[in-house]
Amino acid sequence: MTRQTGPAIEQRSLRELVYEHLKARLNTGGLRPGTFLDLNALAAEIGISRTPLRDALIRLESEGFAEILPRRGVRIAALTLDRIRDIYEMLGALESVALRGVAGRVRPGLVDRMSELNEEMRRSLAAFDFGRFYEANLAFHDCYLDLSENAELVSRIRILKQRLYDFPRLQGFVPEWERSSVEEHAELVRLLRSGAVAEAADYLRDVHWSYARQAPYIRRYYAASGGAAAEGI
Repeated sequence: MTRQTGPAIEQRSLRELVYEHLKARLNTGGLRPGTFLDLNALAAEIGISRTPLRDALIRLESEGFAEILPRRGVRIAALTLDRIRDIYEMLGALESVALRGVAGRVRPGLVDRMSELNEEMRRSLAAFDFGRFYEANLAFHDCYLDLSENAELVSRIRILKQRLYDFPRLQGFVPEWERSSVEEHAELVRLLRSGAVAEAADYLRDVHWSYARQAPYIRRYYAASGGAAAEGI
């Protein structure tokens, strides 16, 4: 087995840096959904060759953030209602599996922490602090996701959530939706506190991440934010 050379390590690091740079641009809205990229201009702007840029774009395509279209170029993927529906279905299935997989490690202290984070969400909602609400929401789910030893599963869940929420990060509330989410979290806490982990996992899949249940809120949120481009929003 041959050792990797210094340049190979530097090149891999450069690809990672370009990937993170493009994700940051997506997050702030510097790269808008539906737009085609001028790869020569983008490479010149970042100060790199086309190779690490191409590698970063291939990774972004695999994660659903970009589309590489033969003979047309690279387009930033729009977050359509169809995509949102598919992501909800996947998140429901994956988070349910993750929670079932850590059933033996769900301790009272962890459930208490989830309850505390849910109360933080309530306070943030009352204060119209979207950023704090968002972070507490992610942390609530991370309480059990962080117990999982399936790194690939957890990584996929987090990428899907980034796809929903972070590219670009939308601002604002649909208060009824946020209140409903807090009440769903309270039900999850109740189920976990009673030891009904399998039932809690089903609740995640069939209620909390149910697109059919959440669709009215989703349409209002993304329509108001200009975030989804599906026909009929």
